[in-house]
Amino acid sequence: MPTISDFDYQRVPVAEGVSLNAAVGGSGSPIVLLHGFPQTHLMWRHVARDLAADHTVIVPDLRGYGESDKPSDGYSKRTMAADIAALARALGHDRFALAGHDRGALVAFRAGLDHPDTITHLACLDVLPTLDMWDVMHGASAAVGFHLYLMAQPPGLPEQLIAGASDAFFGHFLDVWTNDPAAIPPDVRAAYLDACRAAIPSIVADYRASAGVDVDHDQADRDAGNRLRMPVTVLQQDWGAALGYDAVALWGAWAADLQHETVTCGHFMAEEAPAQVAKHLRALLAR
Repeated sequence: MPTISDFDYQRVPVAEGVSLNAAVGGSGSPIVLLHGFPQTHLMWRHVARDLAADHTVIVPDLRGYGESDKPSDGYSKRTMAADIAALARALGHDRFALAGHDRGALVAFRAGLDHPDTITHLACLDVLPTLDMWDVMHGASAAVGFHLYLMAQPPGLPEQLIAGASDAFFGHFLDVWTNDPAAIPPDVRAAYLDACRAAIPSIVADYRASAGVDVDHDQADRDAGNRLRMPVTVLQQDWGAALGYDAVALWGAWAADLQHETVTCGHFMAEEAPAQVAKHLRALLAR
């Protein structure tokens, strides 16, 4: 199993019956990096080593993914964000910067809203907040997000369908969402597929929550006028033209102190353009 070299691995209890697998390295002000789908903490391996030169870098597997525990429930982004706050506290950090990609960015976004005095800086990579994501997905262009609709279905059918061809399903996203296949070498790809194959129910539960309780939580914050209070950086591909939305305006409605950057690599930007991502994260931490 590949690891992040020069990082120490720990299992950290974060909730009753739930421990997270986390790689920890470096020293200095802390930053937590959250992975996306269909990946594990390994997606941050290049960026984590870069940032560890002058930061304490904490890279967990999310609840339900990788080597972390996989309870049968508890996949709202609110619960998963609380996991991350508890993880950092257990490692001695009451305040920390937070960056997330894809699913991890949704957890990071929720953490920023729910724990504003804990998150000092926030970065979200290649995602829209859940409420906005569902708003912009419509018509034929929504085919790009077919997996969102599949995994939103009631328990049973999605899990059975995915289990019937799990490597084809998860491998599809690793293939079509990357511009540079060499960015995900064979050993890392195999580790992702192995991890996903072992986590189908929890991965589906994570996505199912984003079609239900996560929407409710986002809507409640929007109705109350709650916004992200910390400096925020968003890195995204230019999907707006295809899906018909203005990403800067959507994110600006949530974050007053926003730096939005469009990148030209594929979805897996921390692996395809790690130096660029690390540069943007360092700029965020300097704000």
